[in-house]
Amino acid sequence: MEIRPPFGYKDIVPLGRTQKVRLMAPGEVPGFARAINSIPISYSEFALVAREYPIIFTPAGSGQTVVPVAVLGMAAGENLYDESGKWASAVYVPAYVRRYPFCMTKVTLDKVEQQNRLICVEKSHVDEERGEAMFDAKGQPVAKWKDIEGLLTEFEVDLERSREMCGILADYGLLEPFTMQAKFDDGGAPLSLTGMQRVLESKIEHLNASQLKNLVKKGILSRVYAHLLSLDNFGKLLDRRASKKAA
Repeated sequence: MEIRPPFGYKDIVPLGRTQKVRLMAPGEVPGFARAINSIPISYSEFALVAREYPIIFTPAGSGQTVVPVAVLGMAAGENLYDESGKWASAVYVPAYVRRYPFCMTKVTLDKVEQQNRLICVEKSHVDEERGEAMFDAKGQPVAKWKDIEGLLTEFEVDLERSREMCGILADYGLLEPFTMQAKFDDGGAPLSLTGMQRVLESKIEHLNASQLKNLVKKGILSRVYAHLLSLDNFGKLLDRRASKKAA
């Protein structure tokens, strides 16, 4: 049996009913998230993420598909929302961060990927001394686990909807590559973020009635505009970066 960890996870194992798991403290930033400048987001998160972060699309896998991500920093390995191991206060924390150290993943048996997903946990967080039980002595889930499982399940369903959305955006030819560049009056080194894609709004005008109806029906059009509006948040990132440098 082969279990591949998602991005950011190191070594995951299936969650057992007798295991105790060391949970993250509220607002704690997982180690992997302290050195990344973007993080995947899901379908239902667009409106919340768009209030604070730029949402862009980035190539995934072999580059034939794209995924939506929230931009966290203006340079490689820069998370401007990491404040000494705590996520910045009063801003939305993406579900990808909140679900850690748990995840759901597909299992490969005899080189065949199984359809059903398995709930796993980062192995380093299985801790009999400092961990918490997710199931009681009778094997029934505790209240805390029900909330965690709900988050995991909703996130996985949303990822499938995100994949469908990205496939439609690509099929309709709405995406274009773009680069974010910033120059500073104080003579600081210019910044350049590449490898990003965005929806070109002018292309929406050329969709036929059936395509436009499909975008509305599936809720994609509202997410497209959330994405477009969120691009103004690159200014917030630059302000946050300047504040950190001045501190």
